[in-house]
Amino acid sequence: MSSRSWFSRGLLSWYRANKRPLPWRETTDPYTIWLSEVILQQTRVDQGLAYWERFMERYPTVRDLAAASEDEVLRQWQGLGYYSRARNLRQAAGQVMNDHGGRFPSTYTELKALKGVGEYTAAAIGSICFGLPEPVVDGNVYRVLARAFGIGTPIDSTEGRREFRKLAAELLDPRSPGDHNQAVMELGATICTPKKPLCGDCPIARKCVALKSDLISDLPVKAGRAKTRTRHFNYLHVNTKGGLYLRKRTAKDIWQGLYELPLIESDNGRTKRQFTSDLVREFGAGWRVVGEHGPVKHVLSHQVIQAVFWRVEIPAKAKLPEDWEKVMEAEVGERALPRLVERYFEEVG
Repeated sequence: MSSRSWFSRGLLSWYRANKRPLPWRETTDPYTIWLSEVILQQTRVDQGLAYWERFMERYPTVRDLAAASEDEVLRQWQGLGYYSRARNLRQAAGQVMNDHGGRFPSTYTELKALKGVGEYTAAAIGSICFGLPEPVVDGNVYRVLARAFGIGTPIDSTEGRREFRKLAAELLDPRSPGDHNQAVMELGATICTPKKPLCGDCPIARKCVALKSDLISDLPVKAGRAKTRTRHFNYLHVNTKGGLYLRKRTAKDIWQGLYELPLIESDNGRTKRQFTSDLVREFGAGWRVVGEHGPVKHVLSHQVIQAVFWRVEIPAKAKLPEDWEKVMEAEVGERALPRLVERYFEEVG
């Protein structure tokens, strides 16, 4: 028996006795589990559960999801961020229907070929649904392994990713790969947390190198974070009879495919006078600023948005850009909006 068998043995018994009662753990249906895994890459379980339930109610089968429009799927995803994952979700559902006759593929290679499915998701689906001996490596797993075995290699380095994946594969219990993978992730999510871990409740604490060496707060190690840049968004709230104007973001940028108020992005923050000059320069004479809301700070993973919402009056014969779409106020809530814009509407009523 492997000298490291204590790891899986201790975790499996703990997991089976203490795992959280989550609905996707009551099945091995790959569609159900795929949805949960993609959603939980974006948020915590307590918030993700509501999104998962919403998706399962709206799209109970992969066929239903594949048949949905992109706008509809983005609307259901609204608030989770990384909207490319929602688009990938719909495209992957189409692949399952078109390439696999509506049945999820059961090999690791075929799972990875689905749009948006990487090593982590393919391993999760493969091990839980089909018993494939593929290790899952996510943030929780990195943390558990780094602490349990005292590994100081940066997890965001090529060497670190290779080392941790190799260790995860060696530790994997081939008889119960699905439960093993879920057990490691569950330990990281509920016990071996980033801050204030519950070491007294940990089933592998007596073997934990970090605990013995007082390195809990030092592991895992990250080499460095990507630089954060600040962007200045100036939104135009232009009322028209019974509604307002929205535009769809089509460029390959944040929030692609979502609707927002018309936007002028500037290099820095603008005063009312400066922004009035921007309007005239962009659209011509006669445009007036009649109110403002903000600046509002909105933090993304590698960007900080400083947004000001300007109430604007336009001249009677103004020629509006072609991508401005008039939307009745009652219909605004039916569009998929960035959380920043949605929150603005909530605040101004």
